[in-house]
Amino acid sequence: MLNTFLIRSSRRLINRRLLIFAIFVAFTILRPSGAYAHTTPSTMVFMDVNPGKVSLELQMPLSELELAFGNNIFREPEGLIKKFGPQLKEYLKAHIHAYTVRTNPWMVEVTGLRMDKGQYPENGLSYWELNASVELIPQQGESTRKFMLDYDVIMHQVINHAALVSVRTDWEAGRIDTNITQEAMAISRNMQDNLIHPLQIDLKQGGWFNGFKSMLGLGMDHIKEGTDHLLFLLTLLLPATLTVRYKRWNGFGGTRRSLVNILKIVTAFTIGHSVTLIIGALGILYFPARIIEVLIALSILISAIHAIKPIFPGKEVFIAAVFGLIHGMAFAQTLVSLNLDGLRMGLSILGFNLGIELMQLFVIAVTIPWLIIMSRNNFYNFFRLCGAGFAIIASLAWMLERISGQSNPVSAFIQSETDRVTWLVPLLAVLALYSYFARIRVFTQKQNSI
Repeated sequence: MLNTFLIRSSRRLINRRLLIFAIFVAFTILRPSGAYAHTTPSTMVFMDVNPGKVSLELQMPLSELELAFGNNIFREPEGLIKKFGPQLKEYLKAHIHAYTVRTNPWMVEVTGLRMDKGQYPENGLSYWELNASVELIPQQGESTRKFMLDYDVIMHQVINHAALVSVRTDWEAGRIDTNITQEAMAISRNMQDNLIHPLQIDLKQGGWFNGFKSMLGLGMDHIKEGTDHLLFLLTLLLPATLTVRYKRWNGFGGTRRSLVNILKIVTAFTIGHSVTLIIGALGILYFPARIIEVLIALSILISAIHAIKPIFPGKEVFIAAVFGLIHGMAFAQTLVSLNLDGLRMGLSILGFNLGIELMQLFVIAVTIPWLIIMSRNNFYNFFRLCGAGFAIIASLAWMLERISGQSNPVSAFIQSETDRVTWLVPLLAVLALYSYFARIRVFTQKQNSI
């Protein structure tokens, strides 16, 4: 009888456990999927490698960081840095190390913290990230191209957390596009020995020529893709082949005069943007990006009005130099983010500026001859007014977008058509040749009528 009682009790206990397990499974399956949409989000580590230091950008999910750091930091993410900034910096320094020789570690500095808020694209749920900037400074004589990264932020407590490390920029290897990263390397806990092993960073041998060459290409791409910079220069050059009479644009001023005038304007623009490019890139002055972008759009607007009716005739050289100062401020923003030392920054400024000039000269070489040909014909007045009208519309759309921070149909259309702008050159050639032969036909008809 006792055996029967024990058997029944055992069965009731098993059934109760099965019931509890079934309820737990059902609850897990049926609860809203968003609650566990990202049960173990990884930390993203972006690496910018320079000869004198390695800069890291850490993007750490706050939900995971709280499990390791504690202090209920997820409760008030907006005030996290103000409340726990110093402690967070010390925490990161305690869990990030780098070395070539283990007994001679590199210096680690946390240079910045900020909170970022976003949404998961698959379900629209919000998340918070702590973004940290960290600098690794090697010992004297050690190279940043080969070292060990000993990193266990979060994962020292959260065993299934991982950090995905990728090289974002590497000046000596010619990698300067921040939008393209190398394949990520993972740091995680090794489940076989329950240890987090350091990650070996071993980059290919680089050199100053790779960096210089990449900056040259970057400068060329900056003008090729910088529709606003090109539009300003071309708009300013629209009336450069004409003379002024009675405060209006008159006829063609001659090939030699036109070429000299164009050369002066382009040289003044080059000097202007070179000055502020150097000042901004070296960190001597800081230029607010949004204000600069608005001023660039304003420079296009003023140049377009001048192309319709001369508002500063004979002073185009000085205007080009002044507006060049503004455009150079925008160019400098590209170099500041590279965080290079003196020699590399000097080579970068030289290569970047040279790339800008080469692309500008190329654009002028393929457009100005056609403008000179068209300037000999009355048809050029119609073309000039159409070009200036388009520049006014584009500049106003860009100003509105850059002031409000919201795209508009005109700016969106221009952005979408940027890659197809090359078709304008053959169109310009066709129009120029048409105007040239039309002029010859008119001249021939006059001769025959005599």
